[in-house]
Amino acid sequence: MAPISTPQTPFGRVLTAMITPFSADGALDLDGAQRLAVHLVDAGNDGLIINGTTGESPTTTDAEKNDLVRAVLEAVGDRAHVVAGIGTNDTRHTLELARQAERTGAHGLLAVTPYYSKPPQEGLYQHFTAIADATGLPVMLYDIPGRSGVPINTETLVRLAEHPRIVANKDAKGDLGRASWAIAQSGLAWYSGDDMLNLPLLSVGAVGFVSVVGHLVSPELRAMLDAHLGGDVQKATEIHQKLLPVFTGMFRTQGVMTTKGALNLQGLPAGPLRLPLVGLTDEETAQLKIDLAAGGVQL
Repeated sequence: MAPISTPQTPFGRVLTAMITPFSADGALDLDGAQRLAVHLVDAGNDGLIINGTTGESPTTTDAEKNDLVRAVLEAVGDRAHVVAGIGTNDTRHTLELARQAERTGAHGLLAVTPYYSKPPQEGLYQHFTAIADATGLPVMLYDIPGRSGVPINTETLVRLAEHPRIVANKDAKGDLGRASWAIAQSGLAWYSGDDMLNLPLLSVGAVGFVSVVGHLVSPELRAMLDAHLGGDVQKATEIHQKLLPVFTGMFRTQGVMTTKGALNLQGLPAGPLRLPLVGLTDEETAQLKIDLAAGGVQL
């Protein structure tokens, strides 16, 4: 039985973009993925993104992606929304991954803006529409121009929102003004894709988060969201401010590197990274420990 969805929260409210655990020799660690998924759901996540950027999707095979979705569904699919990242810069390949995820049982799809190619807005519109037409699953767009090279303009978001299966957007633009207009005009369920802006985006209409720091502070993110929804703005602000060192520390360098570094320090499944990503240096690890301790994270 899939977790409950509403039009306002089609994928839940607190989601972590989960790393992909590897064994010491770099192979996929499916047992570790299941254990980490259970840990994250127990910590307060009602959704998990599998095979996203934080899952090192550029360096996992299609078969590995499929195995990961299946494993996580087996572990927590009755308690959390399992959303499969399927985005590439090749529309045909993306559609193959979308259909694969649907066959495996994913609850939804995360589709990142095609990167590197820098398509025009009409190209983005046709790409995302093709994804939404390819399966019966709900789609969350992922707008991250810092990685993709192009934004999804507000006008394009409004056009895409007319599709019945394009229901949400993960916003990593870092522009509260554009977000405010896009939320108001599109009606899409809005998810913060930038941890530092989780609380500010709630204030302009976001419904939840797709988080990286959720690997470490999901209970605090849940408490912040609940406080905001309950009208206790002061408490939400206090939690946000307490987490500032975590938000800062986790992105001093590449976020997958710091996340795996922190999880390895905690003894949770993570393992090494696949090139071109590399492990933290001793100096980076020392700084990460300082930052996380300042935010109340126990290592």
